[in-house]
Amino acid sequence: MEHFQLVLNQCPVSHPDRATALTNLAWVHLKGYIRNDVQDIDTTTSLFRDALVLRPQHHPDHPLSLFILAVALSWRHNKTRIVGDIREAAKLYHELLPLCPEGTYLHSIAAGKKGVEYVIEECNNLPTDPSDEGIHLQRVVLELCPLGHQLRPRTLDKLAQAVEARFDQHGSIDDLDTSIQLGREAVSLCPEGHADRDTYLNNLAFSLRSRFKYQDNPNDLDEAIPLYEAALHLCPVGHESRDFSLDNLGGALVDRFNKRGDIKDMTQAINLYREALTLRSFGHPRRDTTLNNLALALQNRYDKSRVREDLDEAIDLHHESLQLQQLDDPGRHKTLFNLSSSLCSRFTQTRKNEDVEEAIALCQESLAALSLLHPDRFFSYMCLQEAYLSRYQILYDPADLSLAVENSRLASRHSTQGFPARIIIAFNWTVGVEQHGHVSALEAYSTFFELLDAHLVTRSSATSRREAAAAFHDARTLPADAASCAIRCDNLPHAVELVEQGRGQQWSLASRLRTPVEALESANPALAHNYLELSKLLSSASQSSATISDTAAADRAAIEYRRLTRQWEAAISEIRDLRGFSRFLLPPLYTDLQVAARQGPVIILIASQYSCSAIIVPTSGDPHHVPLPSVRLADLTNLKDRFARAIRHASTLGPKLPRNDLIVLLRTVWDEIMLPIVNVLRHDLKLKYCRIWLCPTAAFTSIPLHAAHPFRTNPDGSRESCLEDLYICSYTPTLSALVRSRQMMKKRVTSSFVTIAQGQPGAGKGKALLAVDSELELVHKLVPATARHTTISGDAATRAGALEALQQNTWVHLACHGKQDPKQPYNSHFVMRDEDLTLLDIMERDIPHAEFAFLSACHTAVGDEETPDEVIHLAAGLQFSGFKSVIGTLWQVDDSVAQHVVKAFYENMFPDLKDGGVMDCTKAAWALNRATHATKTTVPLEQRMVFVHIGV
Repeated sequence: MEHFQLVLNQCPVSHPDRATALTNLAWVHLKGYIRNDVQDIDTTTSLFRDALVLRPQHHPDHPLSLFILAVALSWRHNKTRIVGDIREAAKLYHELLPLCPEGTYLHSIAAGKKGVEYVIEECNNLPTDPSDEGIHLQRVVLELCPLGHQLRPRTLDKLAQAVEARFDQHGSIDDLDTSIQLGREAVSLCPEGHADRDTYLNNLAFSLRSRFKYQDNPNDLDEAIPLYEAALHLCPVGHESRDFSLDNLGGALVDRFNKRGDIKDMTQAINLYREALTLRSFGHPRRDTTLNNLALALQNRYDKSRVREDLDEAIDLHHESLQLQQLDDPGRHKTLFNLSSSLCSRFTQTRKNEDVEEAIALCQESLAALSLLHPDRFFSYMCLQEAYLSRYQILYDPADLSLAVENSRLASRHSTQGFPARIIIAFNWTVGVEQHGHVSALEAYSTFFELLDAHLVTRSSATSRREAAAAFHDARTLPADAASCAIRCDNLPHAVELVEQGRGQQWSLASRLRTPVEALESANPALAHNYLELSKLLSSASQSSATISDTAAADRAAIEYRRLTRQWEAAISEIRDLRGFSRFLLPPLYTDLQVAARQGPVIILIASQYSCSAIIVPTSGDPHHVPLPSVRLADLTNLKDRFARAIRHASTLGPKLPRNDLIVLLRTVWDEIMLPIVNVLRHDLKLKYCRIWLCPTAAFTSIPLHAAHPFRTNPDGSRESCLEDLYICSYTPTLSALVRSRQMMKKRVTSSFVTIAQGQPGAGKGKALLAVDSELELVHKLVPATARHTTISGDAATRAGALEALQQNTWVHLACHGKQDPKQPYNSHFVMRDEDLTLLDIMERDIPHAEFAFLSACHTAVGDEETPDEVIHLAAGLQFSGFKSVIGTLWQVDDSVAQHVVKAFYENMFPDLKDGGVMDCTKAAWALNRATHATKTTVPLEQRMVFVHIGV
């Protein structure tokens, strides 16, 4: 040390050998420190730092200086445990290794157990740090463990835990996705027999379970439970980690019970928790966690079975858990709000005021312990809402109702919590305020629709969006309920806006990617181009994700979809800053929706548990409310079922026999539903024979409103007029769909007509349709000679052939079997020679110049059982793809008698089209009306009623 100090003294700051002198002196100091002959390590590291400054990047000895400074920091950490030293050493090695290739001497000593491996192990042993700096360090450490490195699985798991912890603090779904990706790789690198495999299985399953709670995707839970089971299998009785595995699997089974209601899951979960509790006896540091988990399971079972003993035991266990926790325990707030919820449940049973008072105090204490953006504040708000509402229902103090509403508002808007949980609280908010008559009802409905919309946007395919919407089964009546609420508040324009916002979300979400942007292109071409390009990318990502079955690949696709969605939303935000575009892609206002009534009024039929009525949207002016006092929701459900039975019965009757059951039902529809509406149309709006559009909601969607008929004679012996005598009826799934079709009508191209017919489907796909060939000939004769007309039939009528024909022609007549899938409506299809042509196939095609489609097939305009307001059927799918005017069917078609309707329709559609004339799809509703009248004596009632018109 003395000699090297003398050398350094001879090397002033500018001397070329000063860095070497500094290094030599520091190195001998370090040797003395390692041998415990020298106590001062700080001077040593300072000397190494000075040498490194004199050897910057590209200096030949820069790698050496990086290495020896890292070694010095590692030794100081080894003796002093200063965390900053090991962090800095990791960063130095991260810079060093790329500079010294494998095979070099420096690489061999740097990568050894006392070099990089020591740093990796020590960093992996640090407490989990969810800060940005802590996660960056773990990423650096991971890069020190290339593929094949023995420490890579542990390092992957450590990083996964850090980003999972950051998710717990801030609620970013990206962190959960990252944690799952890292966890999957860690598990894949630990084959059967690996000592840490149970840990990695548990941690991956935990991340999947967290994502399930955040997004409510059952696939995550279905993947997590087998992982937990495999981990428990690796932890037999006596294993030191068995208690963790028991606890973890129990929690996942509780989640599955809450999702699917199988009591066996809950029974097994409680048994697992009880075993875990025996392993965490008094004095065990995690006994409070298992007490809390067992209490939650008992509370959940009580909610389903109402066995009082479960609730009492849950409260006792929560109290014991709370007593074991220190005031600064990071998980104490969870026990507080869980105990609060159990006390509220008991209060509703016993009405003991001390229970609800304690519940409120506990929730307030839990809130005080959490930062404003902590995700768990949501649960405190939710429990406070429950407590205040419980007390209001007993004591009827209006202040309690207001406090319950305020906490519903705070919970539903707590952005760090996942959408599913917030949607449920918003739904419960609507139920509570409707029940108790609070002024926030309309706000509650709007909040629900906004949250559901935002949740569905995160799903990357039409099928997954529909499944996500169907998960909120109890909320399927909310669009009609919201409109009913607005009607009762005497705000008809808002009722129209709400029913539109709540209905048809599948179509509106999909159509956003096809929004016409002509005005935007004129105002700002660059923004329009960016928006359209992102829309194409997003649409492509949505279509490709629907076919992915591998879970890891599906996750990657979902992450990419969310990345594109954020870019797309940023582009929309930029567009809304433009003058005149502030409401670009926002839910339409009444003035926007009234454009749908430009050619005739639109009648929205509201079927709500609170009231049934109609709103008439006229061509101009305010909407008109038509109460239907004799109609209740239960009546409509009964009417729908009676229609289904009557139609089945009619199909067994001879063509000349009267359809008495149907006549009675259609008379009911006339007297109780359509006549009050017709009276307003005729007497208030002074509308005679003209176009009208029916937009039914909920139970109304399954009733043939267009066929309403009094079946009576006037005093003078004349027949009393029915609805189709008075007006030309069309349907529209939503007002926005009609507006969109009208906008697209501006672009007309030369008409071309194709007939697609498949009367001989493949084996097992239905019976032969013997009348299809004659229907082909009939259509061919009736289509004007001026139209370019092609026919696809027999072996040529394949899925691919039909899709190509749909895209290349403006007018289509389709004669084949049609099948509506009531459980998976996107699988509804037309039967072709080889594969089925599905609704999803059709939706994925954008055919902006298409005009008219006649669907001479069964069940093409029948909706979805789970989400009837979405109107997901083949006819609506064709309209979405670009066909402005569509004729579809409500039930099974008899292909032999249907020909009479087809013939009469085309005769009225093209009565005198001369050379050079233009085929006009807006005549379709009138032509169908005339065809129905013309076939009264030749076609049975149920086969005339089966055809409906949708669109312009």
